[in-house]
Amino acid sequence: MNQFTHDDALWWDSELSCGACGIHLCEHAGPEPAPDDVREALLAAHGPARLRLAGPVTGLVPALKVLREVFPAASLSRARELAAELSHDGLVGTLPEMEFLRARLRLRGVHADIDR
Repeated sequence: MNQFTHDDALWWDSELSCGACGIHLCEHAGPEPAPDDVREALLAAHGPARLRLAGPVTGLVPALKVLREVFPAASLSRARELAAELSHDGLVGTLPEMEFLRARLRLRGVHADIDR
């Protein structure tokens, strides 16, 4: 299972093989969130990454804009909660998710660090 950035979007794919029958399958997906089972497997295999804002931030509006872009189903109040987490304990996810979010934040002038 993989998760990666391609064409300014977060992608995932999964490969399966059966040693008994020799079948090899590759499930590809487009720019969409990884299914829960894929995400959980990535977290179990590689551990979580934590993204936190680096240094003082004069306002959270740029971060809110990024969070609404990355999580389009998030309401404004949920985006505010995510921004508060980002500025305090940090957001936790897979390393590719946090790298993708950090890159989007950086484009808006918001600097963040990733802890493993």
